[in-house]
Amino acid sequence: MSIIQAILLAIIEGITEFLPISSTGHMVLMSSFLGIEDDKFTKLFEVCIQLGAILAVVALYWKKFFDFSKWQFYVKLLLAVVPALIFGKLFDDLIDEHLGNPAFIATVLLIGGIILLFVDKWFKNPIIHEEPEINNLTAIKIGCYQCLAVMFPGLSRSAATIIGGMQQRLTRSLAAEFSFFLAVPTMAAATGYKLLKFIKEEGSISGEQIKLLGIGNVVAFIVAVLAIKFFISVLNKYGFKYFGIYRIIVGLGILILLAIGK
Repeated sequence: MSIIQAILLAIIEGITEFLPISSTGHMVLMSSFLGIEDDKFTKLFEVCIQLGAILAVVALYWKKFFDFSKWQFYVKLLLAVVPALIFGKLFDDLIDEHLGNPAFIATVLLIGGIILLFVDKWFKNPIIHEEPEINNLTAIKIGCYQCLAVMFPGLSRSAATIIGGMQQRLTRSLAAEFSFFLAVPTMAAATGYKLLKFIKEEGSISGEQIKLLGIGNVVAFIVAVLAIKFFISVLNKYGFKYFGIYRIIVGLGILILLAIGK
């Protein structure tokens, strides 16, 4: 992987991490286009730079994220992250197999796009408007929705958890905010696990690879800061419809290209 390739993947990650269009799916498709999809370091890179993008949440919401007087908030995040950690560990090999399958990812993008067209009509009457109103059981249920994104690359972690939050009667904006916060422990754990697995299998990680990871995380962080503000404004104004249309177009386009290529 070159520095230019690392920057391209990081820009895509920063833009798409918080949009309900699947950052993983877009990075896998881009790495396939660049011809580096089968490299083990690429797979590590695609996971690790998500942490850089996720840290944008900490930077933008630092007052709330580091309000240690509200310890219940951290308990909810820990409870919500457990289901995804269990599923990720149990089905790690199957997930990696799907990550290498553009047709699978395109199909999930397409189906997810169709679902997004109707989400705003399905969940119209929220009753939970503030984070303290989210109880532990609700947090766990939202965390279970995150498992869907773990099992089906291309679904979008943010889409799954935001929809899960709305299904649990959270307002759209609160569901998005909780999804952002939930991403922090999720991606921190995923990054640590993938790093340890890579080092165990490869024996070590080189200085050049560390540099690429550093560049990727910094670029993803900067782009994600801008993307979060954009997403919140679009979500509040227009809902999920246009994201759904985008996913359908991309999913169909990729499936058509793959069919032509065959």
